[in-house]
Amino acid sequence: MAYTQKFQAMAEAAQAKASSVAPEEVDELLKSGAVALDIRDKEEHDTGHIAGSINISRGKLEMNIEGQLPDLNMTILCYCNAYNRGALSAASLVEMGYTNARFIAGGLNAYRKVHETTVAQ
Repeated sequence: MAYTQKFQAMAEAAQAKASSVAPEEVDELLKSGAVALDIRDKEEHDTGHIAGSINISRGKLEMNIEGQLPDLNMTILCYCNAYNRGALSAASLVEMGYTNARFIAGGLNAYRKVHETTVAQ
């Protein structure tokens, strides 16, 4: 998908504000208590997601995150299909005071390539 220059610039700025996590690291982080946060729309989540992830769409993230994940110190792994919305979400959470909000580099697509068997269908 071709993105506008302004959107791409926003996504790149978000990547500078929040740390990324390699898809190969995700399972170990989840075992250690991290939460996978699927920020795609419900319809996207329903077609496949990281097992055990919670779903809060990007459009409602800031309004609903505190009710579902109130601990500002927990490790949150934001993801979308690739990385732009995941990075934007992680950066937004960092701005809200979540100290360990990160995004999965390459998103669900990259995670699937590495961990096919752990993706819920």
